[in-house]
Amino acid sequence: MLGVCAAILSCAALYVAETIFAPLAFALFIIAITWPLQRFLQARMARLVAVAITTAAIIIVIVAFAMLLAWAAGRVGQFIVNDAARLQALYGSLTSWLEGHGVELAGLWASYFRGDQLLRLAQEVTTRLNTALSFLIVVFIYVLLGLLEVDDACARLHAWRQGSLGTVLLTGGANAATKLRRYMLVRTQMSAITGLLVWVFAWLAGLPLALEWGVIAFALNFIPFIGPFIATMFPTVFAVAQFASWPAAVAIFACLNVIQFVVGSYLEPRFVGNALSISPFIVLFSVFFWTFLWGLPGAFIGVPIVIVLLSLCEVHSSTHWIADLFGASPLREPRTQD
Repeated sequence: MLGVCAAILSCAALYVAETIFAPLAFALFIIAITWPLQRFLQARMARLVAVAITTAAIIIVIVAFAMLLAWAAGRVGQFIVNDAARLQALYGSLTSWLEGHGVELAGLWASYFRGDQLLRLAQEVTTRLNTALSFLIVVFIYVLLGLLEVDDACARLHAWRQGSLGTVLLTGGANAATKLRRYMLVRTQMSAITGLLVWVFAWLAGLPLALEWGVIAFALNFIPFIGPFIATMFPTVFAVAQFASWPAAVAIFACLNVIQFVVGSYLEPRFVGNALSISPFIVLFSVFFWTFLWGLPGAFIGVPIVIVLLSLCEVHSSTHWIADLFGASPLREPRTQD
């Protein structure tokens, strides 16, 4: 009961203090990913210069990723504006069909898209953009200071004299950092394969904005479960507008989901192997749990947090059972015929 109460209070603290803990979690994640680069550079130059170069590399990667996603989203928005007349006609026919079946779609839109509602929506979008910018600034400050403190923190943990906590944190932290780098490498590879397959399929199917759908699928694939689902819904909606045929849209939706399933459930486990050892159930639970706590940032960082927690549990004998319980079962080797 004491452990359950402590877990509930910890979750409540993480939810209430999201503005404090979420940037810290992202900063620690980035430090774990980029530490090999920092260590390589500071062995050859001053630490401050190495930190500046590492931070600049992080900013370049994040800005390039954001610009690529913004380009794809902008192209989709431009297509909607340029094809507004045909989309309006399609919307009119859909409205007439729904009203013929007793669904008042026009009244529904009118109630939710009044002038005050649109103004409130614009204000909310602006607020969220400002929050995201503040979030990134805090993360980069944490990363900058954290890269300077890694060596000192390791030295203090080596000299820890009160129990085995220092050894657990050092060994578990090193194992977790290795797994996080492996996780991001495999996730990037699988995202690239998913984006390429979606692009090729959309091009073969005659769907407009094929390259843009591939880029969006690549970007959203970094968010397990939720991202791939969204990446299949958008092209499906456009397929309805493009082909004006529900069977064609269903076929495109099914094929896109087959691509996501093959890459996520067949290729990715064979690339990762047992290096991460996380149960698929725990992966799904962590995505929804951290999304509930921290929103979209939690959806991205949820699986890395679970990787770190299980890595720490593996080190200590009293918590090793947790890693055994929630770890993925080992992949079976194919049988060879005599």
